[in-house]
Amino acid sequence: MGSKVSKIENGRQTPTDNDIKDWARATRSEDQTASLLTALHNLELQHAEWQRVLKSGLKTHQLTLSKTDERTKFYRGFESTIIPGLTQTPEYARARFAQAVMVHRIPNDINEAVKARMQRQEMLYRPDKRFHFVITEAALRYRLAGRDIMIGQLDRLMAMTSMRNVKLGVIDFKTQYVTDPRHGFWVYDDHLVRFESYSAEINLRQPQEIELYTGIFEHLAAVASYGTEARAIIGRVMRELADEADDAGS
Repeated sequence: MGSKVSKIENGRQTPTDNDIKDWARATRSEDQTASLLTALHNLELQHAEWQRVLKSGLKTHQLTLSKTDERTKFYRGFESTIIPGLTQTPEYARARFAQAVMVHRIPNDINEAVKARMQRQEMLYRPDKRFHFVITEAALRYRLAGRDIMIGQLDRLMAMTSMRNVKLGVIDFKTQYVTDPRHGFWVYDDHLVRFESYSAEINLRQPQEIELYTGIFEHLAAVASYGTEARAIIGRVMRELADEADDAGS
């Protein structure tokens, strides 16, 4: 028991509900039990460790995300290293899920997860929802999948630049930033900000946090290229990938 208490005190282990109740009884602080349990549950919602989130499989997580999708009317998403999930082709999504299975050593339900993600993408065509994606040129170039898959993914992004309720911006390497592209994140209406680390999914709900990330998104969106200019950036990367294929065959 002493070892467990030490781990909790030093932040190496998260207390359970029973741990909280036992502590309250031992310290005669039963009147604090409810507030402490609420704080614990809020912390679990804010910092959702991947091992816990994904223990039931990737498909289950996609279905959980779809519940947030249904409530959200306006999505704002920034990605600096990957293609946003809602814009991914099945092949690119499959490669990303395979990486998750390898890194987190979780059940392999990649086929089901890809299908669930593609079903989530159907909301891109709903007139009651709006989407604003901003991605960096680096995200277009990082080889998180094979060359042919990357070409297909970029072609998909090309098509999305003309979608009615989707705004897709690209920040190329020559653009001067007004704030650094530290990490990708999503803003769901005005009630949630979500981003990912290697170990966890972070969910922020405090008004000041949402206001901060909304402002950062607007700064990044302001320097992005859209429409014809965005297609030119994407097209340039596609041509370079195609040239690699030609060089390999010569």
